[in-house]
Amino acid sequence: MDISNPWWVALAGLLVGGVAGFAVFRARLCTFGALEDAMVGADFRRLKVFGLALGVALIGTQLLVALDVLAPERTNYVGAALPWFGILFGGLLFGLGMALVGTCAFGSLVRLGGGDLRSLVVLMVYGAVAYATLRGALAGFRVDVIEGVQLPMPAGTQSDLPSLLGRVSGVDFRLALAVVLGLGLIGLVFADARLRRARRLVTAGALLGLAVIAGWMATLFLVDEFAHPVAPQSLTFVSPVARGFFGLVFVTESLAEFGIGSAAGVALGSALAALRADEFRWEAFDDPREMKRHLLGAVLMGVGGILCGGCTIGQGITAGSLMALSWPLAVLGMAAGARLGIALLMEGSFTDFLRGTALALRERRAGGGGDGPR
Repeated sequence: MDISNPWWVALAGLLVGGVAGFAVFRARLCTFGALEDAMVGADFRRLKVFGLALGVALIGTQLLVALDVLAPERTNYVGAALPWFGILFGGLLFGLGMALVGTCAFGSLVRLGGGDLRSLVVLMVYGAVAYATLRGALAGFRVDVIEGVQLPMPAGTQSDLPSLLGRVSGVDFRLALAVVLGLGLIGLVFADARLRRARRLVTAGALLGLAVIAGWMATLFLVDEFAHPVAPQSLTFVSPVARGFFGLVFVTESLAEFGIGSAAGVALGSALAALRADEFRWEAFDDPREMKRHLLGAVLMGVGGILCGGCTIGQGITAGSLMALSWPLAVLGMAAGARLGIALLMEGSFTDFLRGTALALRERRAGGGGDGPR
């Protein structure tokens, strides 16, 4: 096979994304939905399924590293410094944005495949703002100010957990750590009797993890490093969506890459699943208020996704499979932003949220004063 043609890796992305989109649509698997279930209803089943995806991706990715096929430092997730502030702040913005939209960037592609035109509007705004933050009007502020707050790694050490542990102990724990953590995450699913019966959910989680591994392999083996040198990459839906819209409008040749192909594949795969199940339905905004909420959420996701270096899939699973130090920071920021967004939606407005929070604090202090020593 002549891999000098970059459209091969784009086709691989289309196939990988298509499988992921098909499986996720059938399973009704959603990152924000999983967080909402856990935070509001104390139901952790869908979060465990994303843990399954991470466990599978973690073991497979670290096997590629152990076999010297994949070098983590060549990826965009593992560098010589950790821009911790941008990752945390960006994750917070992204989490808040996906709460306002009701799903993340990956989920928006899945919904679009099912006929949701609201997601098309969200993706267009999200992509435009993300591109402005990545390479446009906001790029200078991002690089000079936000990403200027960094934590440099010790000389010769990269910003991933195995590198730090290896430097401290002098022993390479990489593969052992990956197997222990990965099997632990997988075990949480199969220890849950209800999840063992939810075959579509478990299958979707496993396929999502395998899709991340397939992404690494596609961008390692289907790319001519001399003709088209690119960093190894896998599933993420922030900058690929932004670059995809840019390519459609300006430079068609730039569409020939894995990330853009995988984003298109998710939408096509979910469309196929929707048509197969006779669940394809055209949907639009119910009223101007819903549209304003989605537009604000799209802006926050676009800025936040670039700042934190990925979406819930890009950081939550792909960066996690590398055990990058950005992973826990991004996930923590997204979870906090999602929780804030849920609270805002339940209160109805930011003003009501602040008023309710202040009232709750006053009641707590009053109650504490009455029960304490006099």
